[in-house]
Amino acid sequence: MKLPDSYKSKMMNLLGSEYEAYEASLSEPLNHCLRVNTLKISVDDFLKISPFKLTPVPWCSNAFYYDIDVDSPSKHPFYYAGLYYLQEASATLPAATIPIEEGDFVLDICAAPGGKSTELAARLKNTGILVTNDISASRLKALQKNLEAFGVENAVITCETPDKLSESFEGYFDKILIDAPCSGEGMFRKSTSMISAWELNGNEKFAEIQRSILKEAVKMLKPGGMILYSTCTFDPREDEEQVRYLLALDESLEVKPIKMYEGFEKGHSDWLDMFNGAADDISDSQDSLNLSYTAHLFPHRVKGEGHFVSLIGSISESDAADSNKKIKGRGTSFDLKKAPICLQEFLNKLSWDEDKLNRLWLSKDKLFLNPAIIPDTKGLRTMRTGVYLGELKKNRFEPSQSFAMILKDSEFDNTINLSAKSQAVYRYLRGETLDIDEMTADDIIGSSDIKNGWTLVEVEGYPLGFAKNVNGTLKNKYLPGWRMQ
Repeated sequence: MKLPDSYKSKMMNLLGSEYEAYEASLSEPLNHCLRVNTLKISVDDFLKISPFKLTPVPWCSNAFYYDIDVDSPSKHPFYYAGLYYLQEASATLPAATIPIEEGDFVLDICAAPGGKSTELAARLKNTGILVTNDISASRLKALQKNLEAFGVENAVITCETPDKLSESFEGYFDKILIDAPCSGEGMFRKSTSMISAWELNGNEKFAEIQRSILKEAVKMLKPGGMILYSTCTFDPREDEEQVRYLLALDESLEVKPIKMYEGFEKGHSDWLDMFNGAADDISDSQDSLNLSYTAHLFPHRVKGEGHFVSLIGSISESDAADSNKKIKGRGTSFDLKKAPICLQEFLNKLSWDEDKLNRLWLSKDKLFLNPAIIPDTKGLRTMRTGVYLGELKKNRFEPSQSFAMILKDSEFDNTINLSAKSQAVYRYLRGETLDIDEMTADDIIGSSDIKNGWTLVEVEGYPLGFAKNVNGTLKNKYLPGWRMQ
């Protein structure tokens, strides 16, 4: 791999005698990792059914390395059931580090394609609020799909600039994750195109973008809250310098210690003096600037790509009453007893409690499941609140793919449970029609007595999508855009 001379010179200054080991690591094979979706399955239960040879990632309790030459998790039905997310190992660190608690109000401000948002959602366990935002509308499509596949119910997806968000969410969030746009130096091994992008854009362009995000993010932090700032680059102008900038924005902030694992490199105060990018208005005497609490991940030291992670907390006391000022409840917009018969019939197939049924929202002919509490997003470009469940069409209700993905095995009264080793499950995922009578005991787990009408298709008890049973013929309703190629 040919590195730009200016980049090599900088990294030699940063790494000293370790530079040769770093450069050699860029020619080594990539590591591959999956992260278990604990919204749907515990780590222990997943390991019992996993067909893959897995090795734990030290810094993320639900992440595991796998050998891509042996296993193909992206082609397995469990992937389509949303039981795990394929994510670079170092990239699992930010969401694993920020101390999410059930009921938190959380913002993922640069969220697409959703790797970190899906983990934040899993740790919230569908409580509290997850506002997951990206400035790129095209990138939000992947984010939405990943949230839907994971079965996330409490997310609000927005497409806004940080300054617009801060106008609506001042002092609102318990936790904010900023995996900032960066020069991508840590991704050179993964994508050599990042080298060309680095030569074109450099570091200062991204440092300016990062400062603009931090300036608005700090306004949205609740007293007592925490910000996790991370990048996939090594440059102190984008890492340590940004931590220093953030602390200067609010004197109540301080760097919090994070758990250091073998191979992690502590942040360096001395690296701040290597460049002229330091802001003149930032004091070097801040007691809270403890950069040894931050961490660099280098590919020659850990099994992963390059990353930087820092946790910044507010020492102010939380004001719970003020934090709830922009919440509005939204119950059902229609009387279920007066709903169209086709919708009543479908909902009668569910074993949902009254609280969940009261969160249904019918907008024209489209049905949604709202989060238990909803932030006021008036004036913001909002792509989705909660879960889209389906649509009324003439005299029928058509459930959505995302409806299937939030269900559990026991919540729908008509299911067909396919073995992960069955060819039938692969045929379903490819969009083919299935004949129940042609299936054997090796294909179907449990009863093959499937009622006519809407049927939830599962793999090993985990929903994949819907089909419609007509006298033993399962007409495939799996979403075309999700189908296995």
